Amino acid sequence: MNKLIQLTAVIAALAVPALAEEIKGEATCAKCTLKTASACQMAITITKDGKKETYLVDQNDVSKGFHKQICTDTKAVVAEGTITEKDGKKTIALTKVEAAK
Repeated sequence: MNKLIQLTAVIAALAVPALAEEIKGEATCAKCTLKTASACQMAITITKDGKKETYLVDQNDVSKGFHKQICTDTKAVVAEGTITEKDGKKTIALTKVEAAK
């Protein structure tokens, strides 16, 4: 019975989706402006505890729809999405992005 309870707890923990986080920063193109990617990809640079951190944005409909605004320019944004770390780089899968007001 104990093992069943433990197994149920593990399954429930794995089923909880990651929570979306909001970040505010400067959005730009990782290829055209930052020169850190081989193809156009949005990147958002934030200042956290006095240090700059750059999040590469996963390619999805939200990021692709906003990319024209920042491909050769930098724009202050408010973005929301799920932050993860892949290959030592922080990434965010955007669910929402808009120019900061």
